[in-house]
Amino acid sequence: MKSHSGKVAVVTGGASGIGQAFCQRLARDGAVVVVADVADASETERLIADVGGTSLLVSCDVTDHEQVARLSQEVVGTHARCDILVHAAGIYPATPFLDIDFDEWRRVFALNVDANYHLTQAFLPAMQDSGWGRILLVSTTVFFNGLGPFAHYTASKGAVIGFARALAFEVGDFGVTVNVVAPGLVRTPTTAAGMQAETGMFEAVAAQQAIKRTQLPSDLVGAMSFLTSDDAAFITGQTLAVDGGWVRN
Repeated sequence: MKSHSGKVAVVTGGASGIGQAFCQRLARDGAVVVVADVADASETERLIADVGGTSLLVSCDVTDHEQVARLSQEVVGTHARCDILVHAAGIYPATPFLDIDFDEWRRVFALNVDANYHLTQAFLPAMQDSGWGRILLVSTTVFFNGLGPFAHYTASKGAVIGFARALAFEVGDFGVTVNVVAPGLVRTPTTAAGMQAETGMFEAVAAQQAIKRTQLPSDLVGAMSFLTSDDAAFITGQTLAVDGGWVRN
């Protein structure tokens, strides 16, 4: 039997990058995958179909509480459950701190932090009712090494870790786990475009890793699959760095 057979998973940011790669892995593992994104996720739908999976695409701005509530109503109304919630959507503008205006600061926190509030408020009740749930959030190992110029991004991803630790304590008795995966610098279409001005950034980071190659989304999905499976039932409140050994303390 596949590790996620019979499970319903909601993945934000599933139209591309890490979210897309994990949607495909979840489908391969047997889950029904709800892809929530403001972007066109038709490519993800095709990738899921290629591995024989089932998907539901929902356009949703996860910074909007009402849109997330409607997403939850559609998922639970259609499938009568939500077993796995993964918030993979995020933004990471490279802006020196003194050039960050408060609107940009709030925009980063709205997607990277506040969306976790909206999503968990919406989907946690269904997990508690069923007595089984996996909440997986995405942080970054940049939180541990303080790479600039990402003060707002780094602060927001630190908040994700704190949120997961506290929430895990509250929901453990309901059969729900809450964990965080912290990747390093992952090459995706978005990061590749954003790093164009930073010539050699991927190579420089890879040189600092124990595994000296650039990280890809496919390097994350195995750990993410494990943390959302039955095998991780006694693991909660943890942050797993999956970064090729970039951070080793």
